[in-house]
Amino acid sequence: IGEDVKPFTPGKAKEIVMSLQQPAVFCNMAGDWPALHWNAKYLSALLDGKTIQFRLGLKTVDLVPQFETGCSYVKATLEEFLAWSCGQPSCLSGPFSCYEYSKYWAYADYKYIAKVFEDKPEIFQDIRWSDFGFPGRSGKESTLWIGSEGANTPCHLDSYGCNLVLQVQGRKRWHLFPPGDTSFLYPTRIPYEESSIFSKVNVANPDLKCFPKFRNTTAHVVTLSPGQVLLIPRHWWHYVESIDPITVSINSWIELDADHEARVEEAITRLLVCAIKSAENPSDGDLWLNPTEVEATSHEINLQYLNKAVSAYFQCQKASVSQQARPSS
Repeated sequence: IGEDVKPFTPGKAKEIVMSLQQPAVFCNMAGDWPALHWNAKYLSALLDGKTIQFRLGLKTVDLVPQFETGCSYVKATLEEFLAWSCGQPSCLSGPFSCYEYSKYWAYADYKYIAKVFEDKPEIFQDIRWSDFGFPGRSGKESTLWIGSEGANTPCHLDSYGCNLVLQVQGRKRWHLFPPGDTSFLYPTRIPYEESSIFSKVNVANPDLKCFPKFRNTTAHVVTLSPGQVLLIPRHWWHYVESIDPITVSINSWIELDADHEARVEEAITRLLVCAIKSAENPSDGDLWLNPTEVEATSHEINLQYLNKAVSAYFQCQKASVSQQARPSS
């Protein structure tokens, strides 16, 4: 096959994405995407001094996961981040001055490209998920992740959709576990974040005394290199770490019909977490909600979420039943 010929047509790629029950790495599917030039230096010039939030964690590997509630946060430019990661002396006074590069990692994660580059919408087209059979899906429906060596996301599963991840700069190591391993991963909803179920186990350094069932898991370990796209199927657990000095990746969550049912479950979870939290000591609030959840929502609003989720679920059920022309159970 010539270098410019992709191994799968968009139709075939979509069929694989929507049906595959195992993680897979697509090679040579994104070689002509302009987004492959989005290294940190290029993005720094593009952002032109705009500040973004970085999450900072310790490089020392503890027996418990480093949840986002236990991290520090700074607002900085990508230029300042790059200077810090190179150990430049100018960082002695900048936003990273309290964080020694040898001891800390930094991660600009969950950055919605539509928000970060709202003043440069033309660059959304650099990302072409249409090659995977999703016409019209671009940077607007994607998220940007920029990290230093050691930056990681605690092991979790996403309640909604499946996930496509393009690696742009540096390499990331993914530890993936199948949905069947859920009970061995000690799932928890605290810290609470809508759509994320965390594992109490630090999979990079498991405490087998506290979590003996973790021995029964089957880890699929993948090192993702620039130009490759990883498919994480629905409900697969994943722990992700940056293993090069600078990493950049772009992902998009693909909606699935099964998400309607998951939304009902998530609405009930939100209702319960907020209700129990409101009965607890308010000063403990930081331990309950992940920083991505800005604040606890009221009981009334949570009931509205639940109502909408249930309605959408039943509408979806009706539609699929009428399509198949069979009686509803």
